[in-house]
Amino acid sequence: LLLLPQLIACLSSSGAARGPGISPARNVLGGELGCCCADVGGSGIGTGFYRDGFCSTGQLDEGRHTVCVEATAEFLAFSASVGNDLSTPIPQYMFPGVRPGDLWCLCASRWEQARLNNCAPKLFLKCTHEKTLEYTTLEHLKAHARDLDEALSDLRQLDDLRNQAMRAAGLSD
Repeated sequence: LLLLPQLIACLSSSGAARGPGISPARNVLGGELGCCCADVGGSGIGTGFYRDGFCSTGQLDEGRHTVCVEATAEFLAFSASVGNDLSTPIPQYMFPGVRPGDLWCLCASRWEQARLNNCAPKLFLKCTHEKTLEYTTLEHLKAHARDLDEALSDLRQLDDLRNQAMRAAGLSD
């Protein structure tokens, strides 16, 4: 229930950033990238490198802000301890500051660093960009996923549709 306003903001957004130098909006499961959060903490500011609510990435995003996480106090303390204070707002960069419970597009390398230090925040597979797989494995991501059951159900449905199409085309045994 706490995530409902963030999800509503995503549904009303115009979609992930697109254009030259921006990687296609695919999630780690190969599906369309879902919105992470279009209104962080009620600030009116979306998460992601492009501040559109999606964890899209491109040539200018050197940090690869591709992992949609739900921030925890433990993770925020860890991040600050390694030199990345995510809690303090920086208005000139349209950064509202992240609080526990906020959804945020985190740098893939920072998520992996937190995982290796046993304080990785939970994440959303359907909203985590496929480029994240350059930094960690799908199995590691699944182990921390808040939406694992829903994501696996979607994958089963896609497999069923693919199999039906293959049979209809006469391409299966």
